[in-house]
Amino acid sequence: MAATPDGCVHYVRSCLLKAPCCGKFYVCRLCHDGEENHQMDRFKVREVKCGACNTIQEAQQTCKECAVKFGEYYCDICHLFDKDKKQYHCQPCGICRIGPKEKYFHCTKCNLCLATDLKDNHKCVENVSRQNCPVCMEDIHTSRIGAHVLPCGHLLHKTCFEDMCITGAYRCPLCMHSAFNMKEFWEERDKEIAQSPMPTEYRDTTVKIICNDCQAHCTVSFHVLGMKCSSCGSYNTAQDGGLIDKEI
Repeated sequence: MAATPDGCVHYVRSCLLKAPCCGKFYVCRLCHDGEENHQMDRFKVREVKCGACNTIQEAQQTCKECAVKFGEYYCDICHLFDKDKKQYHCQPCGICRIGPKEKYFHCTKCNLCLATDLKDNHKCVENVSRQNCPVCMEDIHTSRIGAHVLPCGHLLHKTCFEDMCITGAYRCPLCMHSAFNMKEFWEERDKEIAQSPMPTEYRDTTVKIICNDCQAHCTVSFHVLGMKCSSCGSYNTAQDGGLIDKEI
């Protein structure tokens, strides 16, 4: 695949990487992985080919022959060439992240770089980024798509979270905890239930529930529009057993 001044659909660069696995030249590892039946190890790349003069040389930021700059940003660990996006290499993550660096911190328990406004303000899940996205089942840690941190601490791709919201899904696919603040939605549900009384034969019926948000077990009034947790007020609940009729 030929290199151009614009690189490829993934990166802006003016060189090709020599794949250490098969010896073929590709603009990036993603282009390689899309064409071959194996994956390129970016860390083992040793040579590149200049997109301007075709000189094959040791991986570096500037062509030794024609002085073309292969990328505004270059990491000699990841062998990442790209336009300047305020990237930085995170040693604990082992890869480059899009910055600026001062707006992110590395959470050692989550083993992931997170926005500074989440410092001491998120629920840690050990090595959470090493799990695949529960929506698309693709890798999160090395993905070029940003990660969204749910209140429960689980991660999914930002684009997957947006798609999930569009479909009306509001719960974490892994633990079923509400994926965002549902206070306004629960208030609307309160109004809907108040305006929709159950038929006479069900008005005194109760049911046991388990709350997916606070994990409380409680017995509440049965309603087809939802059962409200008496502990935290959430409607993100699951019925635990059958209906309980009022004893006469």
